[in-house]
Amino acid sequence: MSGYDVILLHPPAIFHFRERPAFYGPIADVIPSSPVFEMYPVGFVTLASHLRRQGIRTRIVNLALLMMRDRAFDVERFVRSLHPRLFGIDLHWLPHVHGSLELARVVKQLHPDVPIVFGGISATYFHEELIRYPQVDFVLRGSVCETALERLVRELAGDRDVSHVPNLVWKESGAIRLNQAAPVERRLEDYGVDLGMMIREVVRHADLWSSIPFHAWWRHPITAVFTVRGCDHGCVTCGAADAAFRRMMVDRHPIRRSPDGIAAQVRQLAMLTRAPIFLVGDIQDGGEAYADAVVDALAEAPVSNRIVFEFFVPPLPRLVERIDRSLPHWGAELSPESHDERVRALLDGEGYGNVEMEAGIEAMLRTRCENLDLFFMIGLPGQTYESVIEGIDYLATLFQRFDPRLNAFITPMGPFLDPGSDAFERSEALGYRRFARTLEEHRQLQERRSWEEMLSYETVWMSRSRLVDATYDAAERLNEVKMRTGRTARAAGESVAARIVAARDLRRRLHRTSAATPDAAVGEASGDEMGGMMMGMVQDKRELFPPGAFLRQFRLTGILRLLMRDLLKRESGT
Repeated sequence: MSGYDVILLHPPAIFHFRERPAFYGPIADVIPSSPVFEMYPVGFVTLASHLRRQGIRTRIVNLALLMMRDRAFDVERFVRSLHPRLFGIDLHWLPHVHGSLELARVVKQLHPDVPIVFGGISATYFHEELIRYPQVDFVLRGSVCETALERLVRELAGDRDVSHVPNLVWKESGAIRLNQAAPVERRLEDYGVDLGMMIREVVRHADLWSSIPFHAWWRHPITAVFTVRGCDHGCVTCGAADAAFRRMMVDRHPIRRSPDGIAAQVRQLAMLTRAPIFLVGDIQDGGEAYADAVVDALAEAPVSNRIVFEFFVPPLPRLVERIDRSLPHWGAELSPESHDERVRALLDGEGYGNVEMEAGIEAMLRTRCENLDLFFMIGLPGQTYESVIEGIDYLATLFQRFDPRLNAFITPMGPFLDPGSDAFERSEALGYRRFARTLEEHRQLQERRSWEEMLSYETVWMSRSRLVDATYDAAERLNEVKMRTGRTARAAGESVAARIVAARDLRRRLHRTSAATPDAAVGEASGDEMGGMMMGMVQDKRELFPPGAFLRQFRLTGILRLLMRDLLKRESGT
């Protein structure tokens, strides 16, 4: 694959997942991708769009997905065929540490003279350790790296003096160099997604798989607009919380996208797909005037897609009414994380009461809101096994009170504590016991056989084993409640129940064998899990991401318009 200046490679979470099966459990149950974490960060798309606009030939390759789709896919043969000036590998989410480092090792072995740059939140946090790996040449720190990456590419094509590339970590004669940090001087909308360019790459290579975000995307092409980078909130478990970004990021945060910029990106995405469009980040955090302006901008050119709002706190009734008046189709997500107000207060230092939450639910379900999903977490500070189970009883009362548009999901926090979060930095004070601190220690955890052994933490309230007990027991109860209240179809619920039984059985077999003892039955069971992982382990993922017929959710006319627009831009040189 020649003709590219930059190739951005997305690795699987664990590089050898095909040869050495492991029991990954429910760690990916509430995200679109599988436990292989084949969904690449949206930063890949904004980086590629920016570089292409500057005349730098760039391609995204979702190597994790190619490996997942074909067990015979030859990674080394494929990588050998690539010939860019620069390879980029993401280490955004820490669960990619094993796959990213091993992929970099393979790339460096096959292309020793082609530099490799890492980027992402986890790469930023661990930059001092990451740059010491022999297969890593550069690390770009920060959450907005588009212009810095452009400068790096131009320096590598010129006199190769990278000493003035902002936010760059590099090596010179064995010494580690840390370039001066530079703040973000442009708006988020200056680093938008260019769908026309992306579609052109798919058409150019007649390749439907190497650049899509995750395995099921052609059947459920959900998309997202990131309204903000960073966050105003202080959730102690979050690596993107205010305190976490102040510790590790070189830019000012949060950086908010303008209301018009949000609306423009929504309209562009609606030209491509009929599927829901998620607004990532709570628009309420920008203030009342900002939230109103976002809704008004969306209303000026409404789309038929469902717009799904993310709320960190229950929305005020006036905002709910404004959304309902303005948009033809909308839904919402709210993440209370626990029903226990005490736990919730320990989590974010602010907290809101259940009375306030229920008022927000009622306000949304009084309108045309099409879905309202609640998300709960296991592994929080102050949370006991009993509290987790009581949370399911609380959800049962909500399900009886409200109609089936209200749904809920529960998942363990894992496999790792977020680097830079308060839970990571002040673990003992917050009741956490860590089993990994360094990047290498996290990489080694991913060599373990099961998600229980991969967990990088336990709490003073729940051991690793108790966290797993709570996960299976709570999921089992929640599944029963969903079937009883009509939120899960009987066949789907029975399938979830069977998977939970199988997960418990596999766990018992793992406990009976040592880590060094091969267990063919365990390997076979884990292989079976690989085939069904898209359905979720302890819940039916299709409740969150309902699949459609292949390509049915796409708008052919809109795609042709995006291609034509891209062609006109190229001809005019804009």
